[in-house]
Amino acid sequence: MKAIITLIFVLFIGVAAQAQNGAAEVKVETVAMSVVTATVKQEVAVKNENSVARLYMFKNSKITKELSFSTKLNKAKLA
Repeated sequence: MKAIITLIFVLFIGVAAQAQNGAAEVKVETVAMSVVTATVKQEVAVKNENSVARLYMFKNSKITKELSFSTKLNKAKLA
């Protein structure tokens, strides 16, 4: 009995959903745009600098050194 009532309910909901009027279609006006081609030249100055690079044993040693700072409040206190 429960299965029959469920089937009728589902069919009723399906028919009611199909009976709804769809929203009217809205027509959109198209706008014609022209393509403009513009070329911009950028000059890049090439510098030949031979700077000395620092070679560290570990990948982020400078970052870890700066993040491992200690303050007066970080020091252990004797009781």
